[in-house]
Amino acid sequence: MREVFHDTLEDIQNRLAEISELVTEAIEKATKAFATGDVALAEEVIANDDTIDALVISTDEIAIETLAMQQPVAHDLRVIVAALRVSASLERMGDLAEHIAQLVRSRYPERAIPKGLKSTFVRMGELDVEVAKTLSQLLRTQDLTYATKIRDTDDDIDELHASVYERVLGDSFSGEIPAAIDATLASRYHERFADHAVSVAKKVIYLATGDWAGEEEAKAASGS
Repeated sequence: MREVFHDTLEDIQNRLAEISELVTEAIEKATKAFATGDVALAEEVIANDDTIDALVISTDEIAIETLAMQQPVAHDLRVIVAALRVSASLERMGDLAEHIAQLVRSRYPERAIPKGLKSTFVRMGELDVEVAKTLSQLLRTQDLTYATKIRDTDDDIDELHASVYERVLGDSFSGEIPAAIDATLASRYHERFADHAVSVAKKVIYLATGDWAGEEEAKAASGS
């Protein structure tokens, strides 16, 4: 029974990594669509979000059944509870990629990126993709150095997010109100995407160290 239980835990962890990889694919396509105005690619992201949601639901069902049937304690209990919270964050990340794609669709045939902000949003998209790929590596390997990389990249995204708000609210912004709304929404979606990745990373650190303060240990492990 114990061997079966640990096989189930491994299956849950593999599923979370698979969801993360689907989210990575979604944000890659969504940010590319946002930068280029490719509505067909945006529609693909929107349609594929159901696949992410279905895998999240099935993973949660396994986790909940394991809680009920096996009644785990200590570290094993932390793994199951953390898995449920991680899946919720991953599902939200998929939703945020979908939201970016929906902006592309809503503005077609025009581009959703306001004039003068393309380079900023292209960079935000690149960083979100980097965060997503790093998160997949973290979930696959449990290597805490990846958690530190996610946090550091999130700081860069936060700076870009702040710059978008400064630009839109500044006197030099010449866009119409719809353009300002698109910019603030898109920037928020990009920023929140990375925030959820940081949240997942913190949970992985907790599983490895047993302490929410273990983030400093992750930093030390990276040699930072």
